[in-house]
Amino acid sequence: MFWLLLLASYLIGSFPTALIVGRIFFGVDIRDHGSKNPGATNTLRVLGKKSAIIVLLFDLAKGALAASLPLLFQLDAEPLYFGLVAVIGHCFPIFAGFRGGKAIATTAGALLVSNFPLLVIAYVSFFLVIFLTKYVFFGSISVGLSLLVYDYFIEKLHFELIFLLFLLLLIFLHRSNIRNFILGIEPKINDKNLINDRIPPKNIKM
Repeated sequence: MFWLLLLASYLIGSFPTALIVGRIFFGVDIRDHGSKNPGATNTLRVLGKKSAIIVLLFDLAKGALAASLPLLFQLDAEPLYFGLVAVIGHCFPIFAGFRGGKAIATTAGALLVSNFPLLVIAYVSFFLVIFLTKYVFFGSISVGLSLLVYDYFIEKLHFELIFLLFLLLLIFLHRSNIRNFILGIEPKINDKNLINDRIPPKNIKM
């Protein structure tokens, strides 16, 4: 049952929400536009607020549902494991050629179910870093860093290795943003030129 639920978690995480919304309502592959990331932030940038809300809610739900599986099936196992497997599915989805998002919304959903204090710590850091730097990728990486620091120095949850690997995964997923930042071409969240990436819907009101 343990391995079956882990597989189910990966498949849940692999549901390519932003890709489906982009193709159905806009006739585009969102991975070809904006930052090329099929997540809520790039959906906001390319497809607009309503589409971004849909993607955000579904991606949150993926992590929350996966983390809930051991509870639903009365399995004596740590829910966080299943939530993080869904995160892996979101980042490397089998249903979308293993080209997925960058983990942030699905991780929030996983933490919502598995460990609410960690959710608060990670996403206070996320929004604070974005507010201070105006770069979303810094905020995203801070999620992994805050989880690792909180576990290692404060709470002793014994997830240090998992959170270290998660931090390294976030750095890997944001490698293009890091490169663009070094080159001076990474846009800030308040960059007015981002509006130029907006794509109109195809004969459907969103």
